[in-house]
This record gives sequence, structure tokens and C-alpha cells, in this order.
Amino acid sequence: MSEAQPSGGFRTLLPFLFSRSHRAGAIDELIRSVKAQHPKADTGLIQRAYIMAEEAHRGQYRKSGEPYITHPVAVAQILADLGIGPITVAAALLHDTVEDTTYTLEQCRADFGDEIAMLVDGVTKLDKLKYGQSAQAETVRKMVVAMSKDIRVLVIKLADRLHNARTWGFVSGESAQRKARETIEIYAPLAHRLGIQTIKVELEDLSFAVLQPKVYLEIKNLVDARAPERERYLDDVVSALSEDMKASRIRGRIAGRPKQYYSIYTKMQVRGHDFADIYDLVGVRVIVPSVRDCYAVLGAIHARWQPMPGRLKDYIATPKFNLYQSLHTTVIGPRGHHVEIQIRTEEMHRRAEFGVAAHWKYKQGGSGGGGQMSSTDMAWLQHINDWQEETTDPGEFLDSLRFEIGAKELYVFTPKGKVIGLPAGATPIDFAYAVHTEVGHRTMGGKVNGRLVPLDTKLTTGDVVEVLTSKNPDAGPSQDWLSFVTSPRARSKIKQWFQRERRDEAVEVGKEAIAKAMRRHDLPLQKLMGRDAFAQVAAQLKHEDVTGLYAAVGEGHVSTQSVLEKVVAIIRAEEATGDDAPEPMIPSRPQRPASSASGVLVRGADDILVKLSKCCTPVPGDDIVGFVTRGQGVSVHQRSCPNVQGLLAEPERMIEVEWGAVSKGLFLVNIQVEALDRSALLSDITRVLSEHHVNILSASVHTGTDRLAISRFSFEMGDVTHLDNVLNAVRRIDGVYDVYRITAG
Repeated sequence: MSEAQPSGGFRTLLPFLFSRSHRAGAIDELIRSVKAQHPKADTGLIQRAYIMAEEAHRGQYRKSGEPYITHPVAVAQILADLGIGPITVAAALLHDTVEDTTYTLEQCRADFGDEIAMLVDGVTKLDKLKYGQSAQAETVRKMVVAMSKDIRVLVIKLADRLHNARTWGFVSGESAQRKARETIEIYAPLAHRLGIQTIKVELEDLSFAVLQPKVYLEIKNLVDARAPERERYLDDVVSALSEDMKASRIRGRIAGRPKQYYSIYTKMQVRGHDFADIYDLVGVRVIVPSVRDCYAVLGAIHARWQPMPGRLKDYIATPKFNLYQSLHTTVIGPRGHHVEIQIRTEEMHRRAEFGVAAHWKYKQGGSGGGGQMSSTDMAWLQHINDWQEETTDPGEFLDSLRFEIGAKELYVFTPKGKVIGLPAGATPIDFAYAVHTEVGHRTMGGKVNGRLVPLDTKLTTGDVVEVLTSKNPDAGPSQDWLSFVTSPRARSKIKQWFQRERRDEAVEVGKEAIAKAMRRHDLPLQKLMGRDAFAQVAAQLKHEDVTGLYAAVGEGHVSTQSVLEKVVAIIRAEEATGDDAPEPMIPSRPQRPASSASGVLVRGADDILVKLSKCCTPVPGDDIVGFVTRGQGVSVHQRSCPNVQGLLAEPERMIEVEWGAVSKGLFLVNIQVEALDRSALLSDITRVLSEHHVNILSASVHTGTDRLAISRFSFEMGDVTHLDNVLNAVRRIDGVYDVYRITAG
């Protein structure tokens, strides 16, 4: 890859700058590291980047008292040790210049080219925000977007965080705690996802030492105390393995795996083991030339020692999300102790230690420059970028990110043999959404290994999964799915679907409610609907547009009465000034009796208590009559209510009532649902009622010997014009053959 040359102005400084020999000596080790991994690399780019960074940061010091330039040099050294090439190393040297000095991004682009400027800009944007909850979410969101475009931005940020973590002793305890928590929750798991174990392990241990200093020291002391005994046992295991490999004529090397303090701690916490149980579990790594040798060594090991059931993992045939490959097995070794053994090739080992850095070096011709990963290699990264665009709540975004990057993986197959990676605990619904959003929405059943299974079935690695989809174009997900899906993508898509469905329905309900209210007020519907008065009301109530206003009315957040009052006020103001129409738009209306809180008008009475009777639960639109009670105001019944016949015996107490123009308040509604009895029927009915925003007060269910279920529900509604929608939704539930409102009894 061609490197950018410095501009003429910058080039004139080179002789003077290079004459200062101490500067050249400061990056000798860095250049040697880059040359060792990339013999043909142009290290002049790194020298120029160092000179510019040293000049820009001159006079700045870190809290440790060291010159600031030591930090970018250390970050660049971490990347060079990973085997990353000169372009990224140069960007690491310059990564703080744009943020912390007078050196501008335009100057960087002129001096070093677009590619390095892009990397510097990406890292700079990640550092500009302070870390509160929402600010942290926004910063990490920017990181996700940046790394989806070029993964090197994240790799530089990880190296930057690692060097800062090494110097947490020079910052306040509170700041160190906050950064350590963030590191162990976000940055260390991201390093793991990229497969860079060297960074991941050190970040975890450094964070652990800050967050749990006493526990950290205790585990460290225990490890140090038992090290000699463990080393002697490890020598016995290595000696036996060496003999077997020699007998099988397999070349390779064997080494003990170092124990990580944080790993020991998490196993004690999660698995409930004592320290002795964990630490005595010896870990050995065998590195051989070829994949064939890996399986040959596995056979030799199992021939010598008894393997433990269920502890063989073949990550060679099925790599992890982060490209990790190895054979894992646990055997009962000498003296009955368990031994964990990893078997891999040299290339697999480089990838396990250095992750994407190894990918760039050994798969892209050694340039170490490219930052683009194939969709197959980093599908998880694209998934993260997809759902971060759809998640607006900062808390939900961070929680989902922590889950996504920290969750264990499982691998399942499509019927055609394609591998799909999912988080542990995933179900056929998670699988469906991983295939495609529309497949997820239309899922109606699932098969695992050829057998029909419930949709909440937990998948395991190696399962062949097939989803059955509905041909109905209006098919959609179930609210119940949110209780068992595990992947952020599936959860986000399901929530998004329901938000869209509810809004569309609310818009129609709100629009119809306003139209009905206008007709009751004798307002000129066509003329008013065509004017901008509704847009003005929407703006007054802080809605984006008229559609948003309709949705608010449909969801019960704004009353139709309030909307009409504001519309009428606007139109009358326009008519008074003559701005819009010469003729009156709002006809005068006769005085109507005042409405009570129940929305009922009482003829000839003002400020009187009115209550809706519970025997027949009248709602707006019903034919009603009023009865003057003794000390409790007017009781309102449906005219068809059986109790009305008894009230007619006292005609002097009957009073004329009618529904107000825009009835307000909560109305009690009773419905009866008749269905074929089945499992989860009651759950499905209550779910649909809840989705339609009704407040269920009581429910009763009776199932006869004929397997017919009769259910009665009482609930409150703020807008009874929405009742038909509710009944239609219940009627669509599987097994329901009739649903209707109970008006008496």
C-alpha cells in the first residue's frame, strides 16, 4: 500500500528535526518491532509521525510527570508488538494530536494522507465526550459506528486504553474505579471479540486490581504460593505428551498456559468452586504444524488419558465469532488431576493471541494496513452496528452491548448448511431474525433437527434449525417473544414492529375520534380538515406533525375536546381578522347543558353528580336514561337495562340525559369471550387486551366438559370508539369463535 508523503512545508523541517539525535533514539525499539513483523515496511512514515507528534505535544506532561509523547509512543509500541503495520502505528503516534494540541485534522491530512487522517479523526471523536451514562452510551455508539467502517479505529482505542490502564496509579481513585468498570464491561469484551487475547487478559487483570484490590492480592498470593508444586506437576504432563508426540512422529511444542487472576476470580464466582479446585486444574497448550497434526495429537492424548464427557470442543471445524480456532479437551491426567489441553497450529495460535492483527498480517500479504473485515469474519460487528442504529435509549443500548459482546456463543446450521452464530440461550426466534427481519416477523413455527419444537426452545451448538413462516403479508411477531429471545437484534426488531403497529393503529383511532367529535359539534369537516389549524395545534402540543397529533389522541394522551377547542380558537381568530375566509367557518350553536365528569349531559341541571350504573355499564353511543337517586346524584342506565323497568314506577324521578359532544373520563366495559379451550388461551387474551391499552379490572374463566371456554373481562377504557378494534383483535386469537360486549347482567 502506498504511503502519503509529507507536504513541502513539513519536508523543510526534516533536516533540523532529524539533527536532534535523542528523538531518533526514542523510537528505535518501535521501528525494530515493526521491521521484525514487516521487513519491507517503509519506517520513514513512522519517523515522520513521531517527529510531528513530539513537536505537537512538546511542553505537555502526563499525571505521572513523564513527557506526554511517552503515551502515543507506548500505544504505538503495543500495536507494533501485535504485528500491525506502519500505517496504523503512525496513526497511533498521532492519535492525540488533533484533540490535545493546535495540530489540525486538515494539517494531518496534508502531511500524512487521507487514510491516517481518517484513523486519527475516528479515535479523536471517541475521546471528546465525558463519561456519564448517556454520554458514555453516545461515545461507545460512536465507537461502534467507527469500528464498523474501519476496525483499526477500535484497535488503536484498545491500545490507548491499555496504556492508560497501566498508569491508573497516577489518577484519583474515583476516576480509576470508573474507568476500570467501563474497561471490564466494554473494552475487555471487545478485545475478546476481536480475538486480541493479549490485550483482553491484561485489561481484565488491571481492572480487577482496581475494582477488587483485596481480592486481587489474595488470589495473587495464593497463585504465588502454589506455583512450585504446580510447575512440578506440569513438567510431568509435558514429559508424557512429548513422548507420545515423538512416538507418533509429530513435531510441535508444548507449554503450560499462564493463569489469569481475573479468570480464577470469575470461575470462583460463577461456578462456585474453591480456589484449589480451579488452580489445580492444569492448563497445557500444544502447537503443531498442521490441522491433521491437531487431530492426531488429540487421538494420542485420549489414548493415554481418560477424556471427560462433554468437555471436547472442536473450534477448528466451527470457529468462534472472533475467528478463534483450537481443539479443547479435558482429561483425567496423572494422579487423578484434571488437565485442560488446547491443540492448535502456529497460525491458529497467532490468531488466538493477536486476533484481527494476525488476520491482517497473514491474510493480506503482510501489509498490515487494511482494516476491512469480510462480512463472514465479523458478522457480529455488523449485527452490533445494525441494532445500535435502531436503539435510542442510552441505557438499553449499553445493556444490550454488554450482553452482545460478553455473551457466550453457539453455532447452528440452516437446512442448507450455512453456519449461524447466536448468543447462548438463543431460540428459533433469535435464529429467524438472524437470517432476516421479515423471516423473523413471519415466523409461526420451528424445527430443530427435523422435529417440530416450541418457539421458546433453547438451541445448542450443532443444531440444524428451520423456521416455518406465514404466507400472510400482515403476519407479525408476538409480544410473548420478548420474554424469551436473547439476541439484541431480535429484541430490537420485535419492539420496533410493535411500536410501528401501535402508532399506525393509534393514528387511525385518533383521526376517527376527531372526525366523530367534529360531526357532533356540527363543524364543517371537509373545510377544517383541509386547513392548517390542525398543524398549528400539533405544533402547540409539541408534536412533529398532524399525524403525531392523531396518534396522541388515539393513544389517549390528548383528548379530542382539547384538540377541538384549540382548532376552534384558531379558526375564530382567523375569521375575526379576515385573514383566511370572509364567511364564518364556525356556525353558532345553541346552548347545550354542561357536561359532567362522566361525559353525560343532564337536561335542566347544572353541577350535579352523575354516575354510570354498574348493572349495564353504559358507554358513549348507548341509548341512555337518567334516574335521580336519593343523595347520590343522577344514575345513568342503558334504556334497555332490565332495572329501568323498576325505575319507571317513579316517573317523577326520571330525567332526560344525553352524551356530551366529546365524552371524557374512563368507562367500564364488560365483554364475554367464547373459545375452544387450549393451553395459554387466557394468556393470549390478556396479552391482546394489554397491547390495546385497556386496564383489566377483573376476569373469570369457566371451561365446560365440552372443552368450550367462556371468559368474562371487565376493564376501563378512555375512548370507547376504540372498543371495536379491541373486540376484533380478540376475535383474531386462535380458538376464539365469538366475542361481544355484555350490556346487562
